[in-house]
Amino acid sequence: MYTLSVYLFGFLVRLAGWFGNTKAKQLARGQKNVWSQIKTKLQPGERRIWIHCASVGEFEQGRPLMEEIRDKFPQYKIVVTFFSPSGYELRKDYAGANYVFYLPYDTRRNAKRFIWEINPEKIYFIKYEFWRNYLHSIKQQQISLYLVSAYFRPDQIFFKWYGGWYRKQLKAFTHFFVQNDRSRELLTQIGIQRVTVTGDTRFDRVCRIADQARVIPDVESFVNGYACIIAGSTWPADEKLLVQYADTKNRNVKWIFAPHEIHENRIDRLMSSFKMNAVRYSRLSEVNPVDCQVLVIDNIGMLASLYRYGTIAYIGGGFGDGIHNTLEAAVYGIPVLFGPAYKEFGEAVDMTEQGAAFSVKNYTELARQLDLLLDHPDKLKQAGNIAGAYVASGRGATEKVLQESMNE
Repeated sequence: MYTLSVYLFGFLVRLAGWFGNTKAKQLARGQKNVWSQIKTKLQPGERRIWIHCASVGEFEQGRPLMEEIRDKFPQYKIVVTFFSPSGYELRKDYAGANYVFYLPYDTRRNAKRFIWEINPEKIYFIKYEFWRNYLHSIKQQQISLYLVSAYFRPDQIFFKWYGGWYRKQLKAFTHFFVQNDRSRELLTQIGIQRVTVTGDTRFDRVCRIADQARVIPDVESFVNGYACIIAGSTWPADEKLLVQYADTKNRNVKWIFAPHEIHENRIDRLMSSFKMNAVRYSRLSEVNPVDCQVLVIDNIGMLASLYRYGTIAYIGGGFGDGIHNTLEAAVYGIPVLFGPAYKEFGEAVDMTEQGAAFSVKNYTELARQLDLLLDHPDKLKQAGNIAGAYVASGRGATEKVLQESMNE
């Protein structure tokens, strides 16, 4: 039944692609071409490590691991796979990996063939990936398999009375590297002992980014010493509240919006929503930045460095499927705000409990929290200090993972 559902999913993806769904079309094309890519690109006689990431977020968690393997174990070639089209399309040319492929659909035949073609000595899955047929084939071939930066919750099916079939899948993993003690306790309760609490490798990634953050002169001129609220990876539901606050309160602050999607229509709609003087980043050089109160980022790749100019960060996604990366902002020692969908993100839960981050459910809560921080510099500084200390305390997960896994 599971394998049949995988075939059905593949058919539906092709069908959606035929009807013009861009992501479905990309996935269908990627699945069609993956075997020819593997055949033409892989070189014989290589020692390989396979790292699988579902999408962009998991890639950022796995990236420090890739970088450390490349630096400390150059005898290995790194194979990175994605299931998500957004992850693959964004990182298919990533120079830190020797090969980047789509992960073929999880059928028995595909799993067996893929592992035989790649022939990895070690395999790392990042955070959430439990493909039944791949796990079965990996276990059959007795290849060391690790789950990195794993985060388990009591409401997951593994820990339900009816979750026996899913619990069996976990037996394929050689070792679990989890983010916190609660995850370790949950695994221990179902009889899994091969668990180490290492934290989240994203802490290493954001710390490295902050250490290497580039100066952006145009943005410095725009901020010009003012308090600055940076809204990163936002969606329309986030922007509606933020724009309402900006227009209603009319505070003497600067705003930087970096929406999650930057296609032309999306940027145009956002620009038209402001009553204040707003400018796109691509046209900032054409105006006097001092005269602008809102800067809209219309490119990809700047956000992690932009947070260094922030006084407060708002992270998007919390009114949808879940928030984006809070650590990228918190590493600079600034408080973080986001919507209500954050409970599946351990770092957001931790920072909320410690007073470094704040969840808001509506405009009233957003306005109250922003007013509190902007009107009380002592509270703003305290929350920011907690955020920065929290991120600094999480460094070192990547080294712990490598020490344990490469010595097995």
